[in-house]
Amino acid sequence: MTKEQIGTLFKLMLDYIPPTLKIFGFTLLWAIPLGMIVALLKMCKFKPISWLTNIYILIMRGTPLLLQLFVAHYSVPYILQWKSCPAFLHNLLDGIDIRSSSYTFNMILLAFALNYAAYFAEIFRGGIEAIPKGQYEAAGALGFSRSQTFFRIILPQVIKRVVPASSNEIITLVKDTSLASAIPYMEIMYIAKKQVPTYASLMPLFMAGLFYFVFATVLTLIFGYIEKKLNYYK
Repeated sequence: MTKEQIGTLFKLMLDYIPPTLKIFGFTLLWAIPLGMIVALLKMCKFKPISWLTNIYILIMRGTPLLLQLFVAHYSVPYILQWKSCPAFLHNLLDGIDIRSSSYTFNMILLAFALNYAAYFAEIFRGGIEAIPKGQYEAAGALGFSRSQTFFRIILPQVIKRVVPASSNEIITLVKDTSLASAIPYMEIMYIAKKQVPTYASLMPLFMAGLFYFVFATVLTLIFGYIEKKLNYYK
C-alpha cells in the first residue's frame, strides 16, 4: 500500500472509532449498576430470588457472547413471525423498526449489558462477602443503619477489592466490542474487514488491532493509577 492509501484508510478508520467507544461506554453505564443489583439479589436470603439469579448468571457466563448477540438481534423478527405469538406481545413489538441502526445498537447493548452484568455481579459478590462480618456488627453497635453501614463502611472497601478484577473485565470488553461486527454493526472491526478486499491487504486489520491495543494500554495505565490511589489499609 502507498502512503496515500494508508493515510486515506487511517482517516476512514478514525470515523468508525466513535461507534466502538459508544458500545464500550454504554455497556459500562448499564452493566456496572446492574451487576451490583444482581450481586445483591444473589445474596438475598429469599431462595427463589437467589435461585433465579443463579440461573441468569449461569446462562450469561455459560454461553458465548456472540451467540447472545445473535439471539438478541434476531429475537424480535422471530417472535413477530411466530404464529402462536400472544397478541399483546406482537402488538408491543410490531412498531419496532428492525432495519434501523438504533434497533441494531439497542440489541447489541442489551446483549453486552446482560452478559457483563453477570460477570460484574460475581466480582461484586466476592468483594462484599470478603468483608468480615464483625464490621457489620461493630457498625450496628455504633448506631449505623444497614444502608449507612453498606455505603459508608462496606462499599469503600469493596471498591478497593474489586478494582483489579473489574479492570480485567473492562479491558476484555474493549476487545469484545469487535464481536458487534458479526451482526453487522458499523464499528471499527466491521469496516476493517470490509476494506481488506478493497486494498487486497491486511493493513486494515492491523490498524484495527492497533486501536484495541492502544485503548487497552491506556485503560491499563488508568487502572494501575487507580489501584495505587486506593492502596490504603496497609
